[in-house]
Amino acid sequence: MIEQDAFMLLTPELLVLLIAIMIWSAVWKAIALWKSARNKQVAWFVVLCIFNTIGLLEILYLGLWQRDRNVKPVVAVKEEAKPAKKAKKKK
Repeated sequence: MIEQDAFMLLTPELLVLLIAIMIWSAVWKAIALWKSARNKQVAWFVVLCIFNTIGLLEILYLGLWQRDRNVKPVVAVKEEAKPAKKAKKKK
């Protein structure tokens, strides 16, 4: 009889809230998994697959630890010396 009482607690409002949380979590998880796979971040991919945090870990990953593939690292460019003139061969 205890099992039937548990189902009585599931009101329509609670069911709608539960479905909304599931959709919220699935969307964030899909985006984070996609980005971590494209960035070849295997550790993040595994962690995001295993832990279900209702989208919180996924949002933190996307906001803080995701590598942006469009931004190239700034590299100091040295000025190249002018090429030396080639010596003419004498015939």
